[in-house]
Amino acid sequence: MRITDEDRRKFSSGDHVDLGDLLGAHLTDDGVWFAVWAPNADQVSVIGDWNGWTDGLTTLHPDHSGIWHGTFPEPEVGHRYKYKIRNGTTNTEVDKADPVAFSAEEAPNTSSVITDLTYEWSDQTWMSNRHDQANLQKPISIYELHLGSWRYEPGGYRALAEQLADYLDETQFTHVEFLPVMEHPFYPSWGYQTLGYFAPTARYGSPQDFKFMIDLLHQRGFGVILDWVPSHFPVDSHGLAQFDGTHLFEHADERLGFHPDWKSSIFNYDRHEVRSFLMSSAMWWLDEYHADGIRVDAVASMLYRDYSRKSDEWIPNKYGGRENLGAVQLLRQLNQSVYNRHPDIHMIAEESTAWPGVSRPTETGGLGFGMKWDMGWMHDTLKYLERDPIHRQYHHDEITFRMLYAFNENFVLPLSHDEVVHGKGSLIDKMPGDRWQQLANLRLLYGYQWAVPGKKLLFMGCEFAVPDEWDHTQELRWDLLQYDEHKGVQLLIGDLNRLIRDEASLYAADFSAKNFSWNVTDSTNNVLVFSRRVDGHRPILVAINFAPVALHDYRIGVDDAGTWTELLSTDNKRYGGSGVSNPTSITTDPEGQHGRANSISLSLPPLGVAFFGLT
Repeated sequence: MRITDEDRRKFSSGDHVDLGDLLGAHLTDDGVWFAVWAPNADQVSVIGDWNGWTDGLTTLHPDHSGIWHGTFPEPEVGHRYKYKIRNGTTNTEVDKADPVAFSAEEAPNTSSVITDLTYEWSDQTWMSNRHDQANLQKPISIYELHLGSWRYEPGGYRALAEQLADYLDETQFTHVEFLPVMEHPFYPSWGYQTLGYFAPTARYGSPQDFKFMIDLLHQRGFGVILDWVPSHFPVDSHGLAQFDGTHLFEHADERLGFHPDWKSSIFNYDRHEVRSFLMSSAMWWLDEYHADGIRVDAVASMLYRDYSRKSDEWIPNKYGGRENLGAVQLLRQLNQSVYNRHPDIHMIAEESTAWPGVSRPTETGGLGFGMKWDMGWMHDTLKYLERDPIHRQYHHDEITFRMLYAFNENFVLPLSHDEVVHGKGSLIDKMPGDRWQQLANLRLLYGYQWAVPGKKLLFMGCEFAVPDEWDHTQELRWDLLQYDEHKGVQLLIGDLNRLIRDEASLYAADFSAKNFSWNVTDSTNNVLVFSRRVDGHRPILVAINFAPVALHDYRIGVDDAGTWTELLSTDNKRYGGSGVSNPTSITTDPEGQHGRANSISLSLPPLGVAFFGLT
């Protein structure tokens, strides 16, 4: 292996997206090639199992790009290693894990591991047809999952793969999104304190084991989205912090380089080599592991220099503003590079502010993501549903406000892990009323989420109404599925996912205002009715009753004359509801209502959502 002038140019200009092929520990015909970026070091040696962890026996040589490298015959696959880095100027000597290691020891051990990444993939059919699934006009329903607490399984990635595929079959999600699987030293960070930006965590197996899991999920027809954290990194001594005796990956000034919320370091996005490192990490998971999407965590914390800081704790940019210009450049460049190589994947932003154009093309001034989490929808919806139904009529705007901005971005509607941790309780615990009403409100929440425009995301356990806040140290309460009230919620999620797979009007134009129209916004009765339609497919009418009392003979104006059929009601006894339903066929009357020429008379279930299709 060798470093070309083109590699050096791209790396130093912030344009390299393939550092995983250049840095790290690579197997060659002559032994193992090591390469690491440490431009301020005076000496770099590799210490490991083959040399008794002795300094000076496996010494790397620098070039003018700041990369130290060398090939040695003694190291073998499975050997552990670190870099011993000396800096005379700062009088430091540190032992560091490889920033581009492809595997690591299982925590709490911290060494990198020489790895053969060879794997025989069997997902060719999925990969060749993936562009169809990646189309934003397709149904997307995401199951968010933390591998360590979904199910306890000694076999890790491989043993979980079949179980997960079977469960996704049962519940009919289209994608699974893993909380960060990148290597992280602190398990309670759930992966969000990443240090191994090129290595899947060894807690659940080897890189080949993780590839096997993705491969199997692809063969079974499910996409895989990976959470990825370019916003900050932990300050563990073996990691990226002061890597070569200087602030290499992070800013030296804490007003730019230290995150007050997470007590971690912030990447120096203004440094070209750091942008190359981060872009190469994202590309690695797409290239090497066949990931179908990257969900970028905490984008808001990257975009704003004053994020979660007091007035004297941040420094304006060169124009006097609060925007982090280096982070903006990174995100735009990242999305351009990824979509150029992989137009058939999803780049998704977790961005909690009103930054304009997050999911708009870079050529029009946007950040270039394909989709963005709608954090406002999550906040407003839960706030509204946590209210006692008797008070909801006075807060109707909390549930209708979202449609004023629903098409400004390509939104994912998340009910994520963030809403069931840190004392917030479970989703069902947030719902008001007695036990029956809590369950009905929860089914109402899901029916509403699946009915309104936007792609769907639900955190594990919420699909069967776990009663407790998520605890990453405990397996999900699978025993609850023996009880009808929990099984009923799970059955509803499966049927909602089937419904949006079957009905194009509920997915094919999620990001078009032409797809949605209000029929009724009745605050007095806590009722919402709206239509969704796509040319060439039958329209869908959705009626929602946010009150605990059924409404019979409720007349609704509709555009389309003909016969309507109830497709799904969250109040169905199959799900644990009271069973309020409508006739198999509902014929419109030429009686004008709500500004429309035709109308139908419906029964609206208590705390329920009913879907109707024109036959």
